Amino acid sequence: MKIALVQINPIIGDFSYNSGKIISWANKAREKGCDLAVFSELALCGYPPQDLLERQSFLADHDKALQDLINGISGIGIICGHLEKHTGDNGNPLHNSASVIEDGRIVFTAQKRLLPTYDVFDEARYFEPGSHSQTYQYKGLNLGITVCEDIWNDKGSFPQKLYATDPISDLVSDLQAKGGKLDLLVNISASPFHVGKENIKQEIFTKVCRNNNVPLIYVNQVGGQDSLLFDGLSMAMDNRGNIIARAEKFKEDMIILDTDTWQGEVHGQQIQEVLDAGATYGEPVSVLQETAAVYDALVMGVRDYARKCGFSKGVLGLSGGIDSAVTCAIACEALGEENILGVAMPSPYTSDQSIEDAKELAENLCCPFEIIAISSVFAAFKESLGNVFAAFENNASRKIDITEQNLQARIRGNLLMALSNKEGSLLLSTGNKSEMAVGYCTLYGDMSGGLAIISDVPKLMVYQLAQYINRNKEIIPKNIIERPPSAELAPNQLDQDDLPSYDILDAILKAYLEQNLSVGEIAALGFDRQVVQDVVRRIRINEYKRKQAPLGLKVSSKAFGYGRRYPTAQNYRDEGA
Repeated sequence: MKIALVQINPIIGDFSYNSGKIISWANKAREKGCDLAVFSELALCGYPPQDLLERQSFLADHDKALQDLINGISGIGIICGHLEKHTGDNGNPLHNSASVIEDGRIVFTAQKRLLPTYDVFDEARYFEPGSHSQTYQYKGLNLGITVCEDIWNDKGSFPQKLYATDPISDLVSDLQAKGGKLDLLVNISASPFHVGKENIKQEIFTKVCRNNNVPLIYVNQVGGQDSLLFDGLSMAMDNRGNIIARAEKFKEDMIILDTDTWQGEVHGQQIQEVLDAGATYGEPVSVLQETAAVYDALVMGVRDYARKCGFSKGVLGLSGGIDSAVTCAIACEALGEENILGVAMPSPYTSDQSIEDAKELAENLCCPFEIIAISSVFAAFKESLGNVFAAFENNASRKIDITEQNLQARIRGNLLMALSNKEGSLLLSTGNKSEMAVGYCTLYGDMSGGLAIISDVPKLMVYQLAQYINRNKEIIPKNIIERPPSAELAPNQLDQDDLPSYDILDAILKAYLEQNLSVGEIAALGFDRQVVQDVVRRIRINEYKRKQAPLGLKVSSKAFGYGRRYPTAQNYRDEGA
């Protein structure tokens, strides 16, 4: 039979939109001769719905939408993710389920058994795990239907299994006990993107297929949802883990698999080139491929966040630096250059070159550009605070300090917020992950905003993104890329006066934040122990800033936000050996 793998971009809680999209794509699949269309995890309500699941009105609206969906499907069967009430006497009130819908009714339901509670996931807060796994025969094929995490516990995939239960093994055993064989494993998912995860998934899925001698269909959600970015990349594999069909990346898409000939569609030029070259999805990804994926993910994240929250325009400060330049280019790609206002706000320490660079960037991007000088406002602030500051200024070393630097950043933040309010536009903050980690940013200043586009992008990757943006022509001026980074909040200021070089800083941050290495373990890699200690100290003492930062788009395996939960008031020293 022909099976359509359909990856859609749902909006959480917009039941009529989501069900309408599911029905529309199912109809397209039927018109192409498909017998079955497979959709992603919780496609009906969108993933992750979080504490909306605690609202009875939300659940009632979901159930009504589910019935409307059941009534709206005709001439084709679908597998779709949805909420299901738990009927037992104990446990959480809901299941995360996948159902086969055909001829105006649900004919089979599988409940998610493995509920992740790590990183950004908190499913045990809401859902009751399914108690067993069983197969369903559809048009002569024995299907093993699973939901996302259920496929991430196969033997040999991890050094230590997270769960005692193995749903895949149970499905195989269930059929073997009946004298049958599992023909096709189906996994519907809402698996967020991060750098490196694509290869991880390929390796796990390949092992699942080979270990169980079974082909696999994997359908993933696509689109941006708050900080989470879903890449889609739905696929079909044969029983040896070879990719037979694959969908686009970061786009809604439908691919068709013919189980009689075991042939399918491969969408996306880059994907096709890799397959034609015979490469395996365990080989290292090039820097260019990785940078392109991050760029596409961020563009999608900005576009979806703005669209789903009701924004059509954005505003940001253009300092003449690399961070604001990359942020502006991404925003222009996402929302249209005519909808992004770049604002230069020179202070007494801003160089003429910075203003020229910001202006040239705006011209290259064709986005609106304004200059609002802040020197007079800065002088007025200092005058207003003068009498109060006088007591501190008896100490000569305290006359000019970080306070005056922060005043400039906070004036800019206020001006940008005013522009955001006046036009109803989304204020985009421009800080990168390296700065956020060590607190090299100003609370209520450059941290002001509604969305932090590159807050999970390390500084060195910011430069890679700039080069990628300039791959066809110069958009970000060469001078912006080549100038030493500076906040320009004090005379002759450079970032490296206060921070380690970014190649050292980024490597330490990755080791500490993403690999959870201790100070001693990082120093053993060849880094100066005192430098590592200082970086870790800065991370610890600036937790309070990050708790108040705008929502950021997640592209690494461990981003700041609700996937990283550290106490603000703590005194642990992670020295290690």
